[in-house]
Amino acid sequence: MTDFIIKKFIKDYENVNEQRVRESYGITASITGIILNTLLSIGKILTGIIFNSISVTADGVNNLSDGASSVITLIGFKISSKPADKDHPFGHARMEYLTGLILGIAVILVGVELIKSSFDKIMNPTKTIFSIEMIVVLIVSVLIKLWISLFYKKLGDKISSATLKASSTDSRNDVISTIVVILSLLVSNATGYEVDGYVGILVALFILYSGYDILRDILNPLLGEMPDKEFIESIENKILSYDGIVNIHDLVVHNYGPNRYFASVHAEVDAKEDIMKSHDLIDNIERDFAREFDISLVIHLDPVITDDEEINGLRSMTDKIVKSIDERLTMHDFRVVKGETHTNLIFDVVVPVDYDIKSSKLVSMIEKEIQNKDETYFAVVTVDKNYVSTYMNDLK
Repeated sequence: MTDFIIKKFIKDYENVNEQRVRESYGITASITGIILNTLLSIGKILTGIIFNSISVTADGVNNLSDGASSVITLIGFKISSKPADKDHPFGHARMEYLTGLILGIAVILVGVELIKSSFDKIMNPTKTIFSIEMIVVLIVSVLIKLWISLFYKKLGDKISSATLKASSTDSRNDVISTIVVILSLLVSNATGYEVDGYVGILVALFILYSGYDILRDILNPLLGEMPDKEFIESIENKILSYDGIVNIHDLVVHNYGPNRYFASVHAEVDAKEDIMKSHDLIDNIERDFAREFDISLVIHLDPVITDDEEINGLRSMTDKIVKSIDERLTMHDFRVVKGETHTNLIFDVVVPVDYDIKSSKLVSMIEKEIQNKDETYFAVVTVDKNYVSTYMNDLK
């Protein structure tokens, strides 16, 4: 069914990196969610009112909030697909994150209101009318919501949409809460003990957790989460695959919405190579990333000496010292400046963003170890942070 909907309503559905195709996925998912959740909501609310069940009514209101969330998602996809303008030069793709944020807040508010209604039912209990028709409505709801959850997940995975993945999680939680409602009705009918209000609170707690889960997933990209490891490795490996690139460092990736990336990196080239040739190489790499990956990449050119035996030996010695302090540390931009009385070893050290040793202390440790090798060596160290991985991998 999902594949049929995708092929029927999404033109060029395989080109998921194109913004217009991505928008079509989002709109298709949203409209499907609006229609199905509205129908489920009407059926459950009417059933809950007819048979005096607050838990069934609560479940129906939850579906109504899901339908409203789909409307918000629809609006978000429409706005996020707008092209860049003078006020928003990086585009509007982050709007998808904001709509997900609104969705999470709305779900939490619904959960709070349902807790109030359920608590009132506990304080003022009224008998729930058991009906086979009510059980059938809920079972059908479980099957539909399970399909919706899988539908959202498949589309969310295809276009890497945090909002659709959040909707999938919400629908999955709805399946669980509806099953709990069914069990409560069966228990009440079998034992005569009225548990409707208590189950209403349980359903509301599921809703609150769902809202929290959505907010957690949405806030991460808004705050600036660590890029995906495989994504970073693909960028590194691509740049290093070009002849003439010795090494890279200081890679930084900025996200301005799903599949909207801007990146910068320092690329080391042989200092003896013609500068115009190296510059042309850098231009080609930047152009290839824009065409093949739709990533705006800016590369800083770093010339390095690769064939000086003495410098290579000092570089190797310094790298071993840095690694002996912590395996997670890496070194780059190594230079040697000789004087009459001493030799300066100038380099940068990259530390994880969560590194717990102060930069001043780390520099002192490195300086001490280098001077233990030779008192005429002076370390001039700059400490950088690694913004793309918790632990820096050695680049080969």
